[in-house]
Amino acid sequence: MTQPIRIDFVSDIACPWCAIGLSSLQRALSRLGDAVDAEIVVHPFELNPDMGPDGESIVGYLGKKYGRTPAQIAETQAMIRERGASVGFEFGPRERVYNTFDAHRLLHWAGIEGKQVALKAALLQAYHGEGKDPSSHDVLADTAASVGLDAVEARRVLESGDYADDVRAEEREYQAAGISSVPAIIFNRKYLVSGGQPVEVFEQAIREILAEG
Repeated sequence: MTQPIRIDFVSDIACPWCAIGLSSLQRALSRLGDAVDAEIVVHPFELNPDMGPDGESIVGYLGKKYGRTPAQIAETQAMIRERGASVGFEFGPRERVYNTFDAHRLLHWAGIEGKQVALKAALLQAYHGEGKDPSSHDVLADTAASVGLDAVEARRVLESGDYADDVRAEEREYQAAGISSVPAIIFNRKYLVSGGQPVEVFEQAIREILAEG
């Protein structure tokens, strides 16, 4: 018997572990097959809300924010590439960090249009896989079109400032709930799994939730 499950996925385009987490979660759901009918709802989180329009080099940004050396950053990125490959996500070269607020506005609109998860995955691929600028309206509109959304309407949303208040409200809601790092994956509004976990961790968590009925 197929059981419904709601999955709230709190994340940021800028977060490599969010790319790993979404890929891992989707693989877990694929393994479970007809046992589960999952509704994934994407929610915004900004790792760098004060980032300027031109972005910043990853080495400079991580060095300033976390005190990491270039060698430490390179080591972490190699580990992230390995973890990504294990769940089918191929990381490409990323040299800069960008502001992602407009991407979150577009994702809110995509949720209304029924294409939110598809756009989320495509944006993660565009940035982490292809090194594209996720603050660029051209990149955002083209990525929206690639998953079947209307590029003209996407551009109108981006240029209008639509859904800014909705995104801010969601960010405050999850911060108030204690979410301070991403990805944060919440099952049935009750059970939290944090981080880009292996497929087996997500699969086991979902099986346990399904067993509760």
